[in-house]
Amino acid sequence: MSEVKTQIKPKAIFLMGPTASGKTALAIALRQKLPVDLISVDSALIYRGMDIGTAKPDETEQSLAPHRLIDILDPALPYSAADFRKDALKAMEEITAAGRIPLLVGGTMLYFKALLEGLSPLPSANPEIRAEIEKKAAEQGWEAIHQELASVDPVAAKRIHPNDPQRLSRALEVYLISGKSMTELTQISGEALPYDVYQFAIAPKDRNVLHQRIEARFKQMLTCGFEDEVKSLYQRAICMKIYLLYVVSAIARCGHIYPAKSTMMRWFIEGSALPGN
Repeated sequence: MSEVKTQIKPKAIFLMGPTASGKTALAIALRQKLPVDLISVDSALIYRGMDIGTAKPDETEQSLAPHRLIDILDPALPYSAADFRKDALKAMEEITAAGRIPLLVGGTMLYFKALLEGLSPLPSANPEIRAEIEKKAAEQGWEAIHQELASVDPVAAKRIHPNDPQRLSRALEVYLISGKSMTELTQISGEALPYDVYQFAIAPKDRNVLHQRIEARFKQMLTCGFEDEVKSLYQRAICMKIYLLYVVSAIARCGHIYPAKSTMMRWFIEGSALPGN
């Protein structure tokens, strides 16, 4: 009778939760007790100079528990879920090879999903095709692009609003590059994560507690110079896109806190209305 050999996968821990739920503090505490090394799972923490509005771990926290994938890029550079998956897998392999356990902590669920399930085989962006789409949109309007998408990918066209040029352009671009619709390609499963993953999510039982924490964090952000940090991004020559994305990201992180949202929406509107933007 033959024995069936099962491959033992290395272990990994996922620690997820909303803004101000206490993820970082818990991860640091676990680092003091367990043989774990931390990997940040946050689409904003990867960027240098975006510290206050992202509540990036400070020097003391980093000295207690160094986080990988923090401050790895200039804000002018793009970074995708595919980039994250590649970088995170490399970091996980290094941690496992050192005899320790990867502890991935953060709130960017798209990144966690990309790691767990892999990514569909969507083609990389093609600047020439993207330019052709944008030229046609300038001549005929984005409604024409939406109608063209509907003829080749009606499912995506139903999901994407005609006034969403970025997603419209990408969906049509995928078809023009590959000859297959985005809907068809996204149904193809990616490569699963080769780890035995233990997933944990934390959040206060009472959402009011979470909202109070977020409000307190926002007030601290302002005290620490968040407005100056945003202005420094805006003053860069390539900053308009960075500025808008950063403010929108911060608005999302502030949950239901009206004073926080209203302050950052003012920055967003003022920045959008500046001449030349």
